[in-house]
Amino acid sequence: MSGNVVISGPTSWNHLVLLDRLPEPVPHMQFALRDHETVGGTSAGKALGLAGLGREVELFTQIGSDADGERLRGVLDRVPGLALDVVDAGPTERHLNLMTREGERVSIYLSTADDRPGPDDGRLTAAMEEAEVLVMDLSPRSRRLLPDARASGRPIWTDLHDYDGASDFHRPFLEAADVVFLNADRIGDDPLSFLHHCVEEGASLAVCTLGAEGAIAVAAGQNGERMSQHEVAAVPVEVTDTNGAGDAFMVGVLHATLDGATVDEALGEGARLAASVLTTRHLHPSLEPVLGA
Repeated sequence: MSGNVVISGPTSWNHLVLLDRLPEPVPHMQFALRDHETVGGTSAGKALGLAGLGREVELFTQIGSDADGERLRGVLDRVPGLALDVVDAGPTERHLNLMTREGERVSIYLSTADDRPGPDDGRLTAAMEEAEVLVMDLSPRSRRLLPDARASGRPIWTDLHDYDGASDFHRPFLEAADVVFLNADRIGDDPLSFLHHCVEEGASLAVCTLGAEGAIAVAAGQNGERMSQHEVAAVPVEVTDTNGAGDAFMVGVLHATLDGATVDEALGEGARLAASVLTTRHLHPSLEPVLGA
């Protein structure tokens, strides 16, 4: 296996609360089914997944020097194959996630990182030059350094999450990326048309995850061929927690692509890896020995 992956984006310390239904916007009392604390953040999920597959990963993120930051750093520092480059962010990013068994979620940001330009950005820019692939996750720092990512000439993968097709913050990521991922929560009734648009604008691959319905993708044509459409079914599994499934899907596709897989083979690997994450209440099963199953 060859090629390291550089990831830029957020990590967090999360408190997850499982409810039988999401709260209604009226004063009331509700009992939690269970709750726990764990590692969060889309970039942490991707880094854990790639490291778990044996791939070399450098994660550039912001973590504070507070108690939650120390816990977060202590967990990530113990992951084999994951190189951690941390900028002190002031407060560590923290989320309160209200969840249901059906995968519905309300994320409350309790604190966010103080993301501003600084000399530490130079380490990320230098690492880009040595990477095989760059994953630029949604964050002010990643957005700020997208021109450097493009200048490196390395393929850029990005995850737009619940992009609505119009957000100004997301647009530079969409314009810079060679491979685009998103979910179907807010993109409208015809995500396939949006995927076609992404490829027409220069992406080599665009993927939309559909939850329990699997995923669809559009790939650019090669050697004069027209662009192609692809789909993959979700792998049936008893769901424990849906956090991190989308990140795991992208990780599976990226890992398989780097190993030379076809689009259909890569999508299948994404579905299998997403299923493995659905069976744990953490972003990756490797966290269970550290934080409890």
